[in-house]
Amino acid sequence: RGVALAARRAAARGIDFGRCPAVEELPGAARCGTVKVPLDYAHPRSAQLSLTVSRIRATGPRSRRQGALVYNPGGPGASGMAFPTYAGVAGFHAAAEAYDFVGYAPRGVDRSGPLSCQDPAAFAKAPADFPVHPSAAFKRKMIKQARAYARGCARRAGRALRHYTTLNNARDLDVLRAALGEKRLTFVGASYGTYYGAVYATLFPAHVRRMVFDSVVDPDPRQIWYRSNLRQSLAFERRWRDWRRWVARHDAVYHLGDTAAEVFASYEKARRRLARHPAGGKVGTAQLHDAYLQTGYNDAFWDVSAHALAAYLRGDTGPLVTLAAPDPTRAVAEENGNAVYTAVQCNDAPWPRSWARWNSDNTALARRAPFETWDNVAMNLPCAYWPAPHRRPLRVGPGGGAGRGAPPPVLLLAAERDAATPYAGAKELWRRLPGSSLVTERKAGTHGLWGGPNDCVNAYVDTYLLTGRTPGRSVSCAPRAAPEPTAWSLPGPAQASPATSSDTGLRRPV
Repeated sequence: RGVALAARRAAARGIDFGRCPAVEELPGAARCGTVKVPLDYAHPRSAQLSLTVSRIRATGPRSRRQGALVYNPGGPGASGMAFPTYAGVAGFHAAAEAYDFVGYAPRGVDRSGPLSCQDPAAFAKAPADFPVHPSAAFKRKMIKQARAYARGCARRAGRALRHYTTLNNARDLDVLRAALGEKRLTFVGASYGTYYGAVYATLFPAHVRRMVFDSVVDPDPRQIWYRSNLRQSLAFERRWRDWRRWVARHDAVYHLGDTAAEVFASYEKARRRLARHPAGGKVGTAQLHDAYLQTGYNDAFWDVSAHALAAYLRGDTGPLVTLAAPDPTRAVAEENGNAVYTAVQCNDAPWPRSWARWNSDNTALARRAPFETWDNVAMNLPCAYWPAPHRRPLRVGPGGGAGRGAPPPVLLLAAERDAATPYAGAKELWRRLPGSSLVTERKAGTHGLWGGPNDCVNAYVDTYLLTGRTPGRSVSCAPRAAPEPTAWSLPGPAQASPATSSDTGLRRPV
């Protein structure tokens, strides 16, 4: 009832679009506004949040226009406000001719009632050291920091903290649909955006027009979110190996070793050196890890990362500092994104309260997947000490939304070697949504497919968005071309899609 009331009010008010604030860095043709949503849908007339919204009108003739296409890049904690920018990018031209591109910042993100758990300067403090296999003393430090972070979230947000959830993100999406004047929603969600899009389709199936889920989160309630992170750490180990093998094949360019083991030895040499002497006074082992984690998200990071490592080992610290050092101007945004990520994941589902469980599970996992395991623990450990109630995840699929029926056919996109959202998750959502169609990019691992260099994937998306036709229950595309080594240059990789530029998946919004 609270959602229905908020949606009626939003439909009556609409959105007063005007010039976008300079801080959004959007094209001149884009327009921005706000939509009000209840903080608590059980009390929809009480406290309200204003969500920022961006829009650029469809570029094609009026006769071909199909309404608003709403986009979310995931996180949790990432903003979609930049989405109108993609109307001018080649991979999105067909959709941009037919749809208004609409982005927004979910509750708590950026200017949408920003959530904070810690002083941004403290959050971005560098250099920092993070061992691959932490000692007992370091683990005690992790626990202390996790407890302090959870207390900071409670102190800064108060009773509002409990209302940052996937369920409320899905409810907000329905209010936005109404404010845009759309009877049914056309939506593209990437990474975490696929999960709350699937929750939306479960709660409001009659309000769904078309939905594309790009790089799919496993919606099984048993996976949300503790087990999801265990699976993610294991998947990142495979992608980390993919990068090392690729670098080894191009040893004539990088001189880091002609086997994956030798490339790993080169990385470890750099890590040991940084533990003693941080590069430029800014890059320690923690910053090194965060930079090279990006190789697991997007092939476009592979070349620049290999060049930076090679230069550092030759004595030139500049490229590595450019690649890995924190940007002080991003400290507020990054702390905000981390706060929203933590609040949503901790609120959404039960988490183990016992450190012994975390320690046992991840000690065993780190023997198989050392690269990401303990860093992922540090990222999520505040959930063990969370001061707000842990909820039970919704059962996604027909019947999960109190018998409201099934949505129309939706389109799922997945790469077989995706680390941030392992491929098994796409198969699980495909199974749960009757009539859904799964497009698989074989032997590929970049996170976020739509708008990237795979014309086969883009053609399936364009056909679906423009006509509603799906390609059958399951189809596959050959992988995108492997990256080619280039002459050294900065800044970093070419952009592949809004998902890979705005979000790095479940682990960390950027």
